[in-house]
Amino acid sequence: MGWWSFLIGTIVAGPVWVLGTWWAARRLWKSARRLTARARGHEHLVELGQLTGGLAHEIKNPLSTVGLNAQLLVEGLNDAELPEHERGRLLNRLDSLSREVERLRGILTDFLQFAGRVKLDIQPRDLGRIVADLYDFFHPQCDQNGVVMRTKLPDVPVKTPVDEGLLKQALLNLMINATQAMADGAPDSGSDAHDARGELILRIDADDDEARIHVIDTGPGIEPDRIQQIFHPYVSHTRGGTGLGLSTARRIIEEHGGRIVVHSEVGRGSDFVVHLPRRHEGTK
Repeated sequence: MGWWSFLIGTIVAGPVWVLGTWWAARRLWKSARRLTARARGHEHLVELGQLTGGLAHEIKNPLSTVGLNAQLLVEGLNDAELPEHERGRLLNRLDSLSREVERLRGILTDFLQFAGRVKLDIQPRDLGRIVADLYDFFHPQCDQNGVVMRTKLPDVPVKTPVDEGLLKQALLNLMINATQAMADGAPDSGSDAHDARGELILRIDADDDEARIHVIDTGPGIEPDRIQQIFHPYVSHTRGGTGLGLSTARRIIEEHGGRIVVHSEVGRGSDFVVHLPRRHEGTK
C-alpha cells in the first residue's frame, strides 16, 4: 500500500506542481512586462520633459524680441506726427500687446521652474531672518492690495538646514497665493487700497525635530474637497494665475524632506504650514 500510495501521490501531485509553477512563471512574466512598460514610460516622460523644457526656452527668445519691438514701436509713435486720437488708439493696442507678452513670459518662467531639476544648497539658516527678509520684500505688495501683513517670530534663532533661495521662493509663492485669494474674495466696494481686505500673517514655531512656518490668511478659505487639487499643476482659482505656484512650492519643500499641510475653513481663511526637518544628511 505504501508504494502504491507514493505512486498515486506522485501522479496527482506532479501535474499540480507543474500547474503551480506555470502560474508562478506567468505572474512573473506579467510583472516583468509591467515593469518594462513602466520603465519605458518613465523614459518617455523624461524625454517629453526635456522636449517641453527646450520648447519653452525656444519660445522665450522670440517672445523677448516681440516685447522689445513693441517697446520700440511705442517710442516711435510718441515721436511720430500723428493725430492725437490716432496715436492714442495705436498706443493702447501696443500696451495690450506688451501686457500679453509679459503674461506669457511669466507663464513660461513658472513652467521652467516647475519642470527643471531642483538642486539644493543646504546650509543651516535662521528661519526668522528669512521670514523677516520676505516681510520687507513683500510688504509693499500687501499695501498695494490693501492687505495688512504681520509676523510672529520667536525670540531665539531657529537654525534649520535649508536652501535659502529656494525656501524663499516657496514661501513667496504661498504668500502671493494668499494675497491673491484675499484680493479676489474681497467685495468690490470702490474703496481705496488703504481699506484692509484681510491679513497675511507669517509665524514660526519649532521643536527639536522640526520647524514650522505658517502662512496664514483671512481670505475666503478652501473647500475640503479642493485642498489637494490646489497643488496640482495648472489648477488655479485666482485671476491671472498660472496654476504652478503652489505645485512648485510643494516640490521645493518636499525636496527638503518636508511637507506642506493646509488647514482651512470656508469663510474664515487658511493656514499653509510648511514643516521642515531640523536635521538634514550632511549637516550638523
